[in-house]
Amino acid sequence: MTAIVFPGQGSQYLNMSMDFNDNFDVAKKVFQEIEDSTQINIRKIIAENPSDNLNQTKYTQISIFSASMAIYKSLLNEVGNEIIKPNFFLGHSLGEYSALAAGNFINIADASILIKKRGELMHSSIKPNISGMAAIIGKNADFIDDLIKKNNLKLVIANDNSPMQVVVSGLIEDIISSERLFSENGVKRYVKLNVSAAFHSNFMNDAQRKLINVIDMINFKNSNLPIISNYDSKINSNIESIIFALKNQMANRVRWTESIIKLEETDTTQIIEIGPGKVLSGLIARITKKFDIKSIDKIEDLKKFD
Repeated sequence: MTAIVFPGQGSQYLNMSMDFNDNFDVAKKVFQEIEDSTQINIRKIIAENPSDNLNQTKYTQISIFSASMAIYKSLLNEVGNEIIKPNFFLGHSLGEYSALAAGNFINIADASILIKKRGELMHSSIKPNISGMAAIIGKNADFIDDLIKKNNLKLVIANDNSPMQVVVSGLIEDIISSERLFSENGVKRYVKLNVSAAFHSNFMNDAQRKLINVIDMINFKNSNLPIISNYDSKINSNIESIIFALKNQMANRVRWTESIIKLEETDTTQIIEIGPGKVLSGLIARITKKFDIKSIDKIEDLKKFD
């Protein structure tokens, strides 16, 4: 059995997926459909990065989604669904929207409208340089949670990425003042991230409420291919449960480690990462050695299925 995973914000790079756009009509059609839906020249942003738009949340998310879907549709067209045979879909934060589109719970045009709004809301949710995030390397989420509670830190875990990597969110002053405590308690590295706000925390509550209003306007469909949601790390095929988890995703923890552990409980033997970079492949390999992992980022990666 095979699971398809999609990356989130931070995986973007200049010219990502442009080789697929330049060589496959199916990829061109994906980009055109999303550009028509959003009225954003996404290929120009990816290929030229004017005004550093590729690294601005309101453009980053829709660009990564576009790249991921162009690659995924090209993979299905070139290799074949009968070879890929996806059984589960999941994605990291933004990647959950790609998973929903790939799993046919939502069409690409509606997903792109949602993601455009999501990026805009997260970009403008709080004034820049007030809140932020930091990656903590060397300890698991339980250890970090315990340390936060014992010391009354005003931080929350935003991403439980692997047993050795946790991301926290909070005010910049709290992120800076907490670094020494983490270092004194065995953390190998404490890296302040270059993001505009404290994502996946209560600082996103207002943005989440506004996004829920947009989610309620979108037509979701039932699918026989389940996803594993970030919010609860449960295998979901019930559309009401999927929508509930999606509505609560933005202001709550991305339970990536728990999601991969949940996938271990199934008969899945192969994971295919679709989209820019290989971040998730690296994280999954640190969580478990159970799966054969393939990353599809460039055209030459299609040879992995020869």
